[in-house]
Amino acid sequence: MSGSFLALPRLPVIAIKLREAMETYRRRTGERLTYESLAQLTGIAQTTLQTMGSRDDYNATLATIEKICRALEVPLDDLLELIDDPPKAKPQRGTKKTKKKKQ
Repeated sequence: MSGSFLALPRLPVIAIKLREAMETYRRRTGERLTYESLAQLTGIAQTTLQTMGSRDDYNATLATIEKICRALEVPLDDLLELIDDPPKAKPQRGTKKTKKKKQ
């Protein structure tokens, strides 16, 4: 089977709906949270929160999820969503394979 590839089925993804949860918090309390203020509330790095807010496939620990749920006062199912048929993942920066030049 040289040259042929098996297409693997895409597995479900648990997406973190951080921006939506932050917006829900704002509507409920009138307080607009930034990633910086949420970082101060949770002890989670601001860059981590920014990444979570922009990537559906971010792999967070349960401890991180719990901190966010408590800070935003939202139930787990308001923060997480199971996506049964996720779109194809975009390549991450710095992971593009390049061919080495023969010398």
